[in-house]
Amino acid sequence: LRMTREQVVQRVREMVAYARSLCADVEFSPEDASRTELPFLTQVVEAVIEAGATTVNIPDTVGYSTPDHFTNIIEHLMTHVKNIKKAVISVHCHNDLGLAVANSLAAVKAGARQVECTINGLGERAGNASLEEVVMAIKTRADVFKTRTQINTKMIYPTSRLVALLTGIHVQRNKAIVGQNAFAHEAGIHQDGVLKHRQTYEIMNPQDVGIPESKLVLGKHSGRHALRDRLFQLGVELDDKQIDMVFEQFKILADRKKEVFDEDIEAIVSQLFEEAEAMRTWELASLQTMGGTGVTPTATVQLKSRGDDRIHLDAATGDGPIDAAFSCIMRMTGVEAKLQEFDLRAVTGGKDAQGEVNLELVSNGKTYRGRGRSTDIIEASVLAFVNAINRAVAGGRRNGASPEK
Repeated sequence: LRMTREQVVQRVREMVAYARSLCADVEFSPEDASRTELPFLTQVVEAVIEAGATTVNIPDTVGYSTPDHFTNIIEHLMTHVKNIKKAVISVHCHNDLGLAVANSLAAVKAGARQVECTINGLGERAGNASLEEVVMAIKTRADVFKTRTQINTKMIYPTSRLVALLTGIHVQRNKAIVGQNAFAHEAGIHQDGVLKHRQTYEIMNPQDVGIPESKLVLGKHSGRHALRDRLFQLGVELDDKQIDMVFEQFKILADRKKEVFDEDIEAIVSQLFEEAEAMRTWELASLQTMGGTGVTPTATVQLKSRGDDRIHLDAATGDGPIDAAFSCIMRMTGVEAKLQEFDLRAVTGGKDAQGEVNLELVSNGKTYRGRGRSTDIIEASVLAFVNAINRAVAGGRRNGASPEK
């Protein structure tokens, strides 16, 4: 600015006085206050309050400060500015060191009564102090900050979503308060604790910020309690033995994908119980396939005979790995069948979604349907084919004839 300190003080007096002549509420903000020498900052703040400033904002313009450092600045001003009671002390913190919220809260403890912040922490460079984090820290730890805001906290989450939608800047999943994982629990012991008593692992009520409810993310760390609760929510009532059967399949699936969705659980229940009428004479033990450009598609399949628990092994080639696997299965089971329909769809979203195959085959003039699900579409196809073969075997027995050669 090419101005002496005396000239700076005189200029800010004049500008604040002029602003005050135009309106009753004037805020003054000395840029880069956190790196300004305290004696000079004190002199400026006292001068602008005397000139009519009603709010004095202390900005950490480049995100340089730390909580202890910022506390010292605010406490120094509260102690050494003679007319400090005539104005509201405000703070405006940037997040270059990831300390914007911490510095803002430190200032509140030291006496600041206005915090300049933004929804989702948006702002220049690394952003500003996050409104939702500041507000909920003050609300949740009222014992520490001994003050309150006038924010309607139930509008925090909807507003966050709206801002993200309008700006195109999405909120990271693990963002405090408004991130998708903020009230999500995957660890089995945590899920069990939340179901028994929410405050065991939640320091805030999700409804207080406008989130309908906590999200129990079912995954490989989830336990039986969380699975049973989700089944109950889905309207599925099973006894302990059936829960164990579902849980066994659930853990197998959870090892393959990060999150297990409601549709996945329903698919497991359907495959285990609703299709029980298809007597499982044969069960897939293992599957290996190979295919690609310039490679002859092959499949090696192991089936387990449920009658004697014997493992049967066969390998075949085909028009593709699925066709090759089907050929293996027909040879091992002795069932001649012709594929009539084949349909593949995703049960859930995401790249680790389960694929569901529904197919229809004809054996001995009769039609049999099969369904299989897996995160691997080839395995899903084979499971569906085995399911249909088992129905064909069961149907032949009921009719007094066997489709097996």
